[in-house]
Amino acid sequence: MADLSEQRRTDSAAREIAASPKAIYRALCDGEMWVKWLPPKRMSGHIYEFEARPGGTFRMALTYTNVQIQGKTSEGTDVVKGRFLEFVTDQRIVYLVTFESDDPAYAGEMKISWTLSPVPGGTMVSVICENVPDGIRQEDHDAGLQSSLENLATFVEQ
Repeated sequence: MADLSEQRRTDSAAREIAASPKAIYRALCDGEMWVKWLPPKRMSGHIYEFEARPGGTFRMALTYTNVQIQGKTSEGTDVVKGRFLEFVTDQRIVYLVTFESDDPAYAGEMKISWTLSPVPGGTMVSVICENVPDGIRQEDHDAGLQSSLENLATFVEQ
């Protein structure tokens, strides 16, 4: 029997942002900033716990606003808990997330890697999500990743 993680997909997105790697890295390392840019359109965020260090943990809720959508955890809400794996100052952050859900379609750890590469006039920001749970439709995830990148650009370019 094949390892389940080998059967799961990898989703990714990238965007050039007119801000320094330092400014973007700071937004990736701060829970108060996360809730301002990470939730995709039509969602808001709430941080319950956030320890930005290797081995540190976080827990956050993403809640749908002004729409009736069944969340992964409860009506209209996705709660995720995670563990930070790697920090490379102004270059890279890697963490694992799991959804708090009774639905096996959302089980397992998803690895998320953010990479920052300087380019003329700003930074190329790439996000790669490995071992994406089967319950997350690829088109929804792609739209969510693009929305988070757009929000990040708006947040740090101000």
